[in-house]
Amino acid sequence: MAHGSAGEGARDDSRHGSLSLREVTRRFGATVAVDRLSLDIANGELLAIVGASGSGKTTTLRIVAGYEPADSGSVMLDGRSIASLPPQRRDFGMVFQHYALFPHLSVAENVAFGLEARGVARADRLARAHAALESVGLSGAGARAVQSLSGGEQQRVALARALIIEPRVLLLDEPLSNLDPTLRRTMRDELRALFRRQRVTALFVTHDQEDAFAIADRVALMSHGRLLQVGPPEVLYEAPATRAVAEFVGRATIVPARDEGTHAVITIGGVERRVRIAAPGGSTGSALAVLRPEALGFAPPDWPDAWLGNVRARRFAGASYAYQVELADGVTVEVSTSERLADEGDRVGIRIVREPIAVVHE
Repeated sequence: MAHGSAGEGARDDSRHGSLSLREVTRRFGATVAVDRLSLDIANGELLAIVGASGSGKTTTLRIVAGYEPADSGSVMLDGRSIASLPPQRRDFGMVFQHYALFPHLSVAENVAFGLEARGVARADRLARAHAALESVGLSGAGARAVQSLSGGEQQRVALARALIIEPRVLLLDEPLSNLDPTLRRTMRDELRALFRRQRVTALFVTHDQEDAFAIADRVALMSHGRLLQVGPPEVLYEAPATRAVAEFVGRATIVPARDEGTHAVITIGGVERRVRIAAPGGSTGSALAVLRPEALGFAPPDWPDAWLGNVRARRFAGASYAYQVELADGVTVEVSTSERLADEGDRVGIRIVREPIAVVHE
């Protein structure tokens, strides 16, 4: 098959693959690092696995890459098992957390390394390396030493090196963890645009939900080796399946509620509020309401049906103000507003200003 350069606008989508994990389990002694995990990544999809340290996300990535065996279950590329294939025969591109660039090679030689291992002639691989560098915004940097590059530039080199071999699937391990906050925000947008332009199938792991939400088409949340929920970022945020998902994704106050099917009743300090439910699940009875900061607003203390509270803390967050407000029954909520509407110590009313809200069941 003729290989196009990474800088070409049109790519052969058949080069990319769909990835499936079925009941994958990995144990380390008595610890179950990955517990019967099943996931599907479609051709051209960007999927992020998110979770805290010890959730099993990195072990999952290593199993997919071939660096770690699964004790049971299967990993399939386009419906065919790849469990018996070593990493170098899986036709995957890998971007490591620390980039793993070779300091004794130039930028172009680093990018071309995978082609050299595949027997591509030097002139051809260097030409393709320069095209790959252009595709990641590093045109003209081929002769530079990798030590002279910034963290963001080194990351782009690592991406170009992974993409130049035209991998069936691109795997990334914490791709933005080494960048400062400002560069990190910029690189999120650039990564998303690059992946869309290349139409690459990508699986990446991160502990940072903002990275995942900014880049991925879908997000898989793991905890203690198990998959809690998978779906588009907005679904995990607006309709979490469990309390664990609601607490991990974004900021929220979880309060008792009564699920009535399409509506929920929340009672705080004897004051009831009846609100629409975001994703009615058919269950009724005792439940938990997920109150996001942007769903709450201030009201005068004598406002009908307002929950009374005291502002305990105020934080300026650039585009918004975040308030911690202590209500009755030991409930403290966070309220986000675009303007400064209260000060610490103020007596305020709190009301729900945006519906529907999420409800979860234990």
